[in-house]
Amino acid sequence: MSDETEWVEGMGGEPEEEIRRLREALEAKAREAEGHQDRALRAMAELDNAKKRAAREREDYTRYANESLLREILPVLDNFERALQAAKGEPTAAAVTAGVELIQRELFRVLEKFGVTSFDSVGQPFDPTRHEAVARVSAPGQPEMTVVGETARGYLLNGRVLRPAMVTVAMGDAGSAGQANGAAA
Repeated sequence: MSDETEWVEGMGGEPEEEIRRLREALEAKAREAEGHQDRALRAMAELDNAKKRAAREREDYTRYANESLLREILPVLDNFERALQAAKGEPTAAAVTAGVELIQRELFRVLEKFGVTSFDSVGQPFDPTRHEAVARVSAPGQPEMTVVGETARGYLLNGRVLRPAMVTVAMGDAGSAGQANGAAA
């Protein structure tokens, strides 16, 4: 008896049946290995995505960390603007006006270093993401929903609205007629 025959007889079956059984076992292990590899690749991709998301969140945090402080400073800029407007008509206040303008420019330059910029609203179409309407007025010659006045300037922080501009918006002739009808009722 050969070693091979002893081995097959020791296994208790036909050689073809044993080969088939071993092939099936090998295929099952190969599928299992593919599943493990697939799970490992997915886990690596999830880890990579988590790292990227954390880096983005860290970057956003540092870009917008000063947001609350900057919002508190904006009324100071508004007050400088009001003081300058009030002093412009006074010839005796020329020296003070020049000093206040210097301070205002310096403050705005510092804010620009941290990503704060103002934006113009007058003449622009009303945009609820950038403007806060405080009034609607009849403005002949202006298209409806156009900003015709600005009560407080709007500011952006790194391209994101830090404070919307408080604006007066033009209403069309139909709006003023409707308002007149509503007032008569």
